[in-house]
Amino acid sequence: MIIVKVGGSAGIDYDAVCADIAALWKEGQRLVLVHGGSGETNRVAEALGHPPRFVTSPSGYTSRFTDRETLEIFEMVYCGKMNKGIVERLQRLGVNAVGLSGLDGRIFEGRHKDSVRAVENGKVKVLRGDHTGTVEKVNTGLIELLLNAGYLPVLTPPASSYEGVAINVDGDRASAALAVALRAEALLLLSNVPGLLRAFPDESSLIREIPAGDVESYLEFAQDRMKKKVLGAAEAVQGGVGRVVFGDARQAQPVSAALGGAGTVVA
Repeated sequence: MIIVKVGGSAGIDYDAVCADIAALWKEGQRLVLVHGGSGETNRVAEALGHPPRFVTSPSGYTSRFTDRETLEIFEMVYCGKMNKGIVERLQRLGVNAVGLSGLDGRIFEGRHKDSVRAVENGKVKVLRGDHTGTVEKVNTGLIELLLNAGYLPVLTPPASSYEGVAINVDGDRASAALAVALRAEALLLLSNVPGLLRAFPDESSLIREIPAGDVESYLEFAQDRMKKKVLGAAEAVQGGVGRVVFGDARQAQPVSAALGGAGTVVA
């Protein structure tokens, strides 16, 4: 079992990702695909006159502040355009994909954080009305039901809170929770960079290997959204996932390349 998470930033070749996944699936590889949609969400939010607001926590993590209107735009893009676009690509390649959000069947479930601490102008503020959380439970029964019936699950945030409220969750950390719950041998986190870079954005500064027991010491090299990927990798390997690979989704056969060790391998 492998979990493939493909990000939502500019430059990602979804056709290449889907073609590679279709080839692996037809060879009998069990896998689940998780996707993002941040770049398109930002574009649509701007077009609808409700531009994205990003906040930085006191510990340095950047995330989207998700009020109710932002959540609805997020669902339009992630659960609608992005999810069905990927499902359609896979269907055209002969793969019977099923697209679901983490809210469906409570595939991803966690605690709703209504407020978030953010640093603005050097001061820590508490922002209320946030619809975010962290995945704490995974409905593996529903995923196994689909896999055992021959369907390829294509999953996306949001998740469900314990009260049944939709919450924005980080896709990389959700994928890590999924990989742990399904006892995956590998978690591939594919984005628009070759892997973790020692001197971002210099792509020749790629860090090829990170020892599983030492992941957190590499956080200093992670910029912006890459911090969540490193955090997710740490959670996955601590939870028993065989290896995590930060791979490049801009190239041909990106999934096979990452499985072959191209990128940054955490093991």
